[in-house]
Amino acid sequence: MILSFTRLRFKTVLPLGCLFSIFCFVVQTWSQESAPPVDVKALYQKTEAQVPMRDGVKLFVSIYVPRDTSKHYPILMQRTPYSAAPYGPDAYRNSVGPSQTLAREGYIFAYCDVRGRWMSEGEFSNMRPMLNQASQSPQQIDEATDTYDTIEWLLKNVQPNNGRVGIWGISYPGFYAAAATVRAHPALKAASPQAPIADWFVGDDMHHNGALYLLDDFAFFSTFGRPRPQPTTQGPPRFDFGVRDAYRFFLEMGPLPNADKKYLKGDVAFWNEQMQHPNYDEFWRSRNLLPHLQNVTPAVMLVGGLFDAEDWYGPTHIYQQIKKASPATHQSFVFGPWCHGCWARPDYKSLGDINFGSSPSQFFQEQIEAKFFNYYLKDEGSNDLPAIYAFRTGLNDWKKYDQWPPANTQSKKLFLKPGGKLDFAAPTAGQQYDEFVSDPAHPVPYTNRVSIARGVTYMTEDQRFTARRPDVLTYTSETLKEDLTIAGPIKANLFVSTSGTDADWVVKVIDVFPDDTPEPAAAGQGGNRPQPQAPGTWPAPPLAGYEMLVRGDVMRSRFRNSLERPEAMVPNEVTPISYTLWDVHHTFRKGHRIMVQVQSSWFPLVDRNPQKFVNIYTAQESDFQKAVHHIYHTPQNATNLEVMVLPE
Repeated sequence: MILSFTRLRFKTVLPLGCLFSIFCFVVQTWSQESAPPVDVKALYQKTEAQVPMRDGVKLFVSIYVPRDTSKHYPILMQRTPYSAAPYGPDAYRNSVGPSQTLAREGYIFAYCDVRGRWMSEGEFSNMRPMLNQASQSPQQIDEATDTYDTIEWLLKNVQPNNGRVGIWGISYPGFYAAAATVRAHPALKAASPQAPIADWFVGDDMHHNGALYLLDDFAFFSTFGRPRPQPTTQGPPRFDFGVRDAYRFFLEMGPLPNADKKYLKGDVAFWNEQMQHPNYDEFWRSRNLLPHLQNVTPAVMLVGGLFDAEDWYGPTHIYQQIKKASPATHQSFVFGPWCHGCWARPDYKSLGDINFGSSPSQFFQEQIEAKFFNYYLKDEGSNDLPAIYAFRTGLNDWKKYDQWPPANTQSKKLFLKPGGKLDFAAPTAGQQYDEFVSDPAHPVPYTNRVSIARGVTYMTEDQRFTARRPDVLTYTSETLKEDLTIAGPIKANLFVSTSGTDADWVVKVIDVFPDDTPEPAAAGQGGNRPQPQAPGTWPAPPLAGYEMLVRGDVMRSRFRNSLERPEAMVPNEVTPISYTLWDVHHTFRKGHRIMVQVQSSWFPLVDRNPQKFVNIYTAQESDFQKAVHHIYHTPQNATNLEVMVLPE
């Protein structure tokens, strides 16, 4: 949901509004291999409307109708908090629809400012809680009722429509697309929630397993969270960090209460609401979309990115929830090697130093997304999408499955062992534990880059920079004699102790490339690299010995048994802690090695744990303390990662 950007110190937002404007700019940067961009003004007539909801509040909608009115067209809509700009009947978007492919197909496109944002009336609510049942009163509204009322108005007032409606959206708009399937309008035939938010405390954006994703949360709400008393075409000013180093900025900020005291000054209501709800209470539970996804009638195509730094939890869990609670729904789940929303970029072929071959995004847009909407909204083509369409990293190929995880996976355990070893055999003897000292005053950085923007390349970044730190434990397998594919979630089963009363545990799964790995033919998004050198010469090719991050996540000890009722750790007592690292679909190639790193900070991506059992959201500097952590690997306390192995 929090869209990364490369410009660091904007004073005002761009015309398309908030952080989403940056994403829109990227989406419009088409590759030279693609067909020329659609001339929106030549093909479409734009109108604007204020659409009344059942409670009398009017929502702004920008509508693009094909100038060729000899046909009837389906309506494809997006509901967004990031602005339906540009505003004014003569101001046209540079592109319409999810892709240039669909823009050429001919649809009626509708962009809707959600309640309380930009040019729409009403009061905005972040992740507005859904009603437990259909509205019985005009005053009872949620995102489902607003979508329903908008669709009803569009069908009656925008011609020539064919009576069918689809909805799509990426990130926060993905949440609105998913919410539209709850008590859906009968004309809503197809929905594609892409990187949708599902739960902001458990796994999307703002928290992972209860640990605050500080950099994302603060960077987003310091701008997005500013009040908007009246409808407006202008966004709030961008927050000025004043420095270009996020690590430095947040370390100097100090404990979390200083965020409001020093910078936000009471202007960001949702930040302060978060600080009042450190546990998974009703405030967060009411914003969990998953329980409401029942009896879903539109066809659903979920889209997610394996390297999405923000919303990978949402699509995987929405897929599972609909499959469980609404088994009759026609549902497909598509995921590829994408960063957040990068499937909307047809030129996307790599992330950082890792190349994925021919464009998986262009394939998705032309062979998957367009076919989905054309079939359900136009009766064109065939309904041949598999239940799962999954890109496999490592081998860079597409796979089709009947379910996720695939039915023929086998659960195996990778054991962390003395001497930094890692293999599938349980430990039998040797040193009982590995030890490191965690110091909140010197937390482990999440990236080797110096930037105020979080960026996306850390999701595949070379981890050798952390392996050099004494507060990071590293375990490595022998060289693989054959390919090994992991497909599904990874469960970390830790046996740990700490000298403090709280701690964070960050586990990272890494693909170690051979030392003779050649330089790929095309440079990745990390920038121009030196030409390949002969083995043994200087400089070495960047991918030689590369330690590619495949998946990493954090668990806060206090939430090990319950997100609702935190518990202190007993100092120096061996404690089991299990949690899930979200799904992967990756092949560790023959000749590669598997690596696991364990650390206790990932800063400033994740806020610092004082390592003392206090309310972290009200903690003071004096609460932060060093602690000695142990990772156990005895037969009785065998720390391991449970993985789903797909037979070759």
